[in-house]
Amino acid sequence: ILITGGAGFIGSHVADAYVQEGHEVTVVDDLSTGKKENINPKARFFKIDICDKGVEDIFKNGRFDVVNHHAAQIDVRKSVADPIFDAKVNILGSLNLLQNCIKYSVKKIIFASTGGAIYGEQEEFPAGESHPTNPLSPYGAAKLSVEHYLFFYSQVYGLNSTILRYANVYGPRQDPHGEAGVVAIFTNKLLNGEQPVINGDGMQTRDFVFVGDVVNANVLALTYNKGEIFNIGAGKEVTVKQLFEKLLDVSGSKVDAIYGPPKSGEQRRSVIAYQKAEKILKWFPKVALEDGLVKTFAYFKSKM
Repeated sequence: ILITGGAGFIGSHVADAYVQEGHEVTVVDDLSTGKKENINPKARFFKIDICDKGVEDIFKNGRFDVVNHHAAQIDVRKSVADPIFDAKVNILGSLNLLQNCIKYSVKKIIFASTGGAIYGEQEEFPAGESHPTNPLSPYGAAKLSVEHYLFFYSQVYGLNSTILRYANVYGPRQDPHGEAGVVAIFTNKLLNGEQPVINGDGMQTRDFVFVGDVVNANVLALTYNKGEIFNIGAGKEVTVKQLFEKLLDVSGSKVDAIYGPPKSGEQRRSVIAYQKAEKILKWFPKVALEDGLVKTFAYFKSKM
């Protein structure tokens, strides 16, 4: 199995699980946001950008059955500021992998897509997989574009693809710097005795899913061989203000909420339905938000 982005927050956890399941794992990561210490010691590692021509040699020698594609430009705000760079990594980088999948007879690809950004401002809550896709960011547009390419590759070349549309994933190893999830940013600030700032009025909602649950979906997707799209989320709307309050409980901090200006292009409400994954993959979120936050907080504390 080749895992792209396998040094990153989600990809490294997936690599750990695949190694534990007894698979031979190769990790490709350019370490732009991934960290070397996240890489499973039993995995083979190549430091390379997915846009690089040298990726072909890894495919040639690797004889992969499955590609799990997590490498991406993940910063929604950066995608707004520089849509061309975002498309280079997220679209052209993905096509580089797909062309190699065909050339070297890869049987299956699992693609990390986005349930948070792909639907745009939602019409139904929670959004199912058939909800209209009107992404409000170049990042969401690029992920949707790759989903369409995957359909083409499955129809024309018979490449099996499972698409996992993630909600807001949080947990250990999430990067609290740059475009991180709000959980990592708040946790880091609380641990360092700094003041977290809530963007806007704090009433914007997100669907928070624990990284361990997401990993479980990636394990189940290995044995599912029909091309499908699955939402992977908790199916619960949580306001950023509620999240902040839950983190205060976990941390025992006594800081007040401070509100800053809202971020442009930020969705107001986001929550996705996971019933299809439950029915077909037998996947459902097992880790409650409170429990996941406790685990996440403990991890960040241990890193201080």
